[in-house]
Amino acid sequence: MTELCSQRLKYSEDSRRERRPGLSNMDHKLVFTTLESVCEANISALSGAAGDLPSGAVAKRLVTCLKEIQQHGRALEPVVAGLSLVFHHYDFDEQTPGNGYRTLVKVLLSCLLHIIQKGRYIASNHTGAFFRGDHNACELEAYCSALCQLRALLYLAQRLINDNACGQLYSLEDGELSRKLVQEYSSMHKGCFYGRCLGFQFSPSLRPFLQTVVISMISYGETYGKQQSGLGLAALSLLTSGKYLIDPELRGTEFERITQNLDMQFWKSFWNLTESGLMTGFSRITSNPVEVNLTLTIPPVTLSLPLASDPSVSAAVSPPVAHWGPGPVHVRLISCRVREGQDSEELLSFSRTDPPSISSSQLPWVHKQARSPWLLIHFHGGGFVAQTSKSHENYLRSWSKELDVPVLSVDYSLSPEAPFPRALEECFYAYCWALSNCHMLGSTAERVCLAGDSAGGNLCITVSMKALCNGIRVPDGIMAAYPATLLTTDASPSRLLTLIDPLLPLGVLTKCINAYAGTESQRDQPVLSTSTLRSMGRDTAMLLSDLTQGASNWIHSFLDPTRASGAARPLSSTRRWTEASQNSSVTSAENEEDFVDYPEDFKPLRSECWASVNPTACPIIKNPFVSPLLAPNNLLKGLPPVHIVASALDALLDDSVMFAKKLRSMGQPVSLTVVEGLPHGFLSLSQLSRETEFATEVCLERMRDIFRNPPASRQKHT
Repeated sequence: MTELCSQRLKYSEDSRRERRPGLSNMDHKLVFTTLESVCEANISALSGAAGDLPSGAVAKRLVTCLKEIQQHGRALEPVVAGLSLVFHHYDFDEQTPGNGYRTLVKVLLSCLLHIIQKGRYIASNHTGAFFRGDHNACELEAYCSALCQLRALLYLAQRLINDNACGQLYSLEDGELSRKLVQEYSSMHKGCFYGRCLGFQFSPSLRPFLQTVVISMISYGETYGKQQSGLGLAALSLLTSGKYLIDPELRGTEFERITQNLDMQFWKSFWNLTESGLMTGFSRITSNPVEVNLTLTIPPVTLSLPLASDPSVSAAVSPPVAHWGPGPVHVRLISCRVREGQDSEELLSFSRTDPPSISSSQLPWVHKQARSPWLLIHFHGGGFVAQTSKSHENYLRSWSKELDVPVLSVDYSLSPEAPFPRALEECFYAYCWALSNCHMLGSTAERVCLAGDSAGGNLCITVSMKALCNGIRVPDGIMAAYPATLLTTDASPSRLLTLIDPLLPLGVLTKCINAYAGTESQRDQPVLSTSTLRSMGRDTAMLLSDLTQGASNWIHSFLDPTRASGAARPLSSTRRWTEASQNSSVTSAENEEDFVDYPEDFKPLRSECWASVNPTACPIIKNPFVSPLLAPNNLLKGLPPVHIVASALDALLDDSVMFAKKLRSMGQPVSLTVVEGLPHGFLSLSQLSRETEFATEVCLERMRDIFRNPPASRQKHT
């Protein structure tokens, strides 16, 4: 048995990458048995190893940690066994195993495999001359803390599965359970997931990227709000980032602080760093070249489109008016090659690009292609609050080449300055304008596909719903990647991942939702897309000053004992709740009764820096055009085929599963694909790993299906 375990659980980066797709199907009994045997072997060997290690204290730390891991493992095995017996009832179908319960078990097993790997290494090398006792003790302690917090999430999942109906992933009627999820997020220690354990649940090839994002965000947070040039901020961030690379504990503590308490403007400015000239320039170098890349401004004039039920009758489509009256809509046209109409004076009159990025108007020998029968209309992600088509240009260029289709991406207005329904109105207006003016875009629009990711996926669905309500042509299909279909903080098993996800923490998710709902609105005027690093033209003297200050701060960080590794530790589960509630960031839950009831012998670790999270309570979030999962059947009946591509490790996975189930129950055409090992936002990471390339190809294949399938009745209800 031991030999079999050794063969099946041999852990290396390469083998883990190959084995990951089957991780959820791994025999959990084997994992727990192996964990127990590895812990026992290490405890036995280390109990008498004080003289063999540089410090007897290290051996004691390791033994204490291993015993705690044993306790967690023994308590978790029956929980995992119970979930494994029933989680298949929550899948979309037998061919699509994927839901939040499966994901939580998968993440837990991944953590245990890391512990088993580390335990085997310690057992084999603790007597060696080059064994780094303190380093390995810190590694094991970090994973022990992560295991403790995952144990809490599994108990929360048990609560969900007991309280919800079979097959139901959301607690839509249990406001108390959802409130307690928010409270658990606010108070639970999460720094362990951002330090040494960062990204353990994702594909190994993505971990360097995640580390870069986390360190960049912390460094940017240190300089955020300072009166410095853009280049100076970048340089200062670079200089201060070294300490977070060297000190994982400090990195986890600081990232937890930032993700819990900085405001929406910080998130907007950080995410918009992808709009900087340096980033977009690098992206264009590495992406597919295109012959057409035009930014266009659509004027706010009333459009006239034929009714789908009777093309001889027209329907008027007004320009967007919400919040500040009629205004233009900005879009980007991308085409891998020049097609008829794309170099016309009519189209170039809408252009905001100076000079227009198009070749054949200046190069008459460039052969123009005939108009494509297809048209792809894209709505970008970014939580409704950040980014533009420029942030997503890398994969849009690839889509245009791979599909050989013109792509029109909409730069809708962003929240909180432009809350719902401004973005929806602009996207719907751009869709209608594209149908009316497809000849300028290089397409005959015989087949039209809407595509979007995250917030963009939501807009694809709601724009189609709006087309149905207005009686005009709906698109021929939707490809929605990891769409947000329920913009609430209602509890679900996959939403529990917001307590550990570095890219989509619950605090950030709620800020985005509240901004889109208008509860954090700043409606004075629309905000045009700007580059965070626009001020790069500041004086050289200012840059040198910034560099000097950055170097000084970086050196000081190593000399300041209050910033030393591990200076901020999670509160022990045995310390009183009131000790943490004295922190100034706490705004709710002042006593122990506000927490989830865990077993008597267990309490999760609590953070020293609590989050201030405002639950989504605005009635707007239940508007079906905000949360299409809540839409009545009559608003969804007649939608085109919807192809959803989700990630098993995404906090929004259950949004996809439940929405796909709802459409299927109505007889609507829908497909769901769940890819493995990837975080939310994987489309923007398409060139980083084999797994992201595969997921991108799945999205491309779904769009090909939409374009290639023979036209059917465009509106079943007519």
